[in-house]
Amino acid sequence: MPTIGWFEILIIVAIAIIVLGPKDFPIMLKKVGSWIGTAKRYINNIQSEVSNIDIDENEIENKKEKKDE
Repeated sequence: MPTIGWFEILIIVAIAIIVLGPKDFPIMLKKVGSWIGTAKRYINNIQSEVSNIDIDENEIENKKEKKDE
């Protein structure tokens, strides 16, 4: 999988400044940062829900095994 280096990031930033203009660039950075933060929180919530389901299933299995003994 190819990685993005500093030079590629610099090119993307330069193109974004040219396209958006130096006035709107900081506003767009805030919006993108907000979107990334929202996506990270959403993914973390999904991961915690899946791990909670896994823990609940393990507890149920352990209770069944103890009843069988």
